[in-house]
Amino acid sequence: MIHTPVLLREVLELLAPQKGEIFLDATLGLGGHATAILEKIGATGKLIGIDADARNLKLAHANLKNFSNVKFQRANFRKIGNLVKANSVDGILLDLGLSSLHLDNATRGFSFRNSGPLDMRFDSRQTLTAAEILNSSTENEIADIFFKFGEIRSSRKIARKVVEFRRKQKFLRTEDLVGIIEIKSLLPQIFQSLRITVNDELNSLEAGLHAAEKILKSNGRIIVISFHSLEDRIVKNFFREKKKARIFEVLTKKPITPSPLEIHENPRSRSAKLRAARKI
Repeated sequence: MIHTPVLLREVLELLAPQKGEIFLDATLGLGGHATAILEKIGATGKLIGIDADARNLKLAHANLKNFSNVKFQRANFRKIGNLVKANSVDGILLDLGLSSLHLDNATRGFSFRNSGPLDMRFDSRQTLTAAEILNSSTENEIADIFFKFGEIRSSRKIARKVVEFRRKQKFLRTEDLVGIIEIKSLLPQIFQSLRITVNDELNSLEAGLHAAEKILKSNGRIIVISFHSLEDRIVKNFFREKKKARIFEVLTKKPITPSPLEIHENPRSRSAKLRAARKI
């Protein structure tokens, strides 16, 4: 399966992988970034690939079959502190974006453009789904989700519509939600806010960053690629805090974004922002 890793050249420049080093790709996806890192670290290096999605891991296994120095782990990256020893890793990559596989697979429910179940789980082992949130949360809770994680000003009005719909029937499929939204331009934010809630993404990011600090070696590098302002703000503030504490040196004064050429070749990269730091 073809996969285009975002900001690949910039990732390699800032991670600067060398022969024999140990790297952690904490959001392995289909292994696009991992392939390039493995080619740099050689057979004496090691890469630990983590993903919460079983299907991603299966495909990454196939895509990385020519490399014998990869260890695969199915887990959320917030758990990396439990999977990797302290001060043992030379570089960490967190690519927080949805993969094309997630968006294009209608059975996952991530895209408002596809008809499918309102699921949105990265890890199928968890029970909470988007449908469960819409069917069981209070009107105020739903409004808060849309406002906090989708930054939607009309969140109260939309939450009211959700409650009106579920009085007649349960939310089961993506088209159930799409059908009650009058302003269709809000759909990306609505689906984003539910996905963030289902997967507890912002708390996972906070936990993952603190764990990354502990497992990085001295002089180890960390890169985070985010795709919306809520994630980017967390990363920016974390790096700033660690810079003040003289734990990290920030390598990116401003977030790095894709070039016009990359956006043309891979339109889904357009909202990517990359920040990098080095552990002192």
